[in-house]
Amino acid sequence: MDPERASNILAEERNRIQRLLERRVHSDSRETSEDDSAALGTDLYQDEFDEGLADDLREDLAAVERAEARLAAGTYGLSVERGDPIPHDADAALPTAERPAEQEAVPRRTASDGHDRTSAYCS
Repeated sequence: MDPERASNILAEERNRIQRLLERRVHSDSRETSEDDSAALGTDLYQDEFDEGLADDLREDLAAVERAEARLAAGTYGLSVERGDPIPHDADAALPTAERPAEQEAVPRRTASDGHDRTSAYCS
């Protein structure tokens, strides 16, 4: 993929995520008394839900930052594990892709000794 196009796509993705993060701030919609436990429970649930979404968005933002670093290093569009090219249509669909879809589909397996057993070279 053309580096300028990739940079524009990543910038758009960064802006989209940042806008969503800004909207994730929950404010209580009403004043409640301590006796209104249903409203407090609803607010607590909403706060937890929003925090979970914000965590996901922060992870997405970190993925954009990693993709921007790969772009600057000249390795954008290559698998971070094997260096295999990631198809251009995948780059456009998921600009933060770190590996081709067939490598993404392989679940990570960690042995009890802490070593990654996903690779065919480690058995």
